[in-house]
Amino acid sequence: MQLSKSEEELMSYLWQLEKGFMKDLLDAYPEPKPANTTVATLLKRMKDKGFVAYNKFGNSRQYYPLVKKKDYFSKHVNGLIKNFFNNSSTQFASFFTQETDLTKEELEELRAIIDHQIKNK
Repeated sequence: MQLSKSEEELMSYLWQLEKGFMKDLLDAYPEPKPANTTVATLLKRMKDKGFVAYNKFGNSRQYYPLVKKKDYFSKHVNGLIKNFFNNSSTQFASFFTQETDLTKEELEELRAIIDHQIKNK
């Protein structure tokens, strides 16, 4: 299951906060802030999809993520590789390095990361 763009934005705030009440989540948004009802609707959909849960404190709910950010984006990237790059990480890496505006320093950092992973295999 995947989050919509609006749900992803809200989820990013929840990942940053780790847990939060409606007020905390609304405060995390830049101006103009969404309506309370909009955020409540997004939270309900995200709960129904299994991405968030909450603890009740009186009439208030403190929300927390059920899915780790790394796990969500890892699944997302692996889906891209499968669907758009014929399940080839090499094709994805080639596209990423050629079609993005990486500086020489960023490419060297990427090489260091790859070299480190090769040593650990």
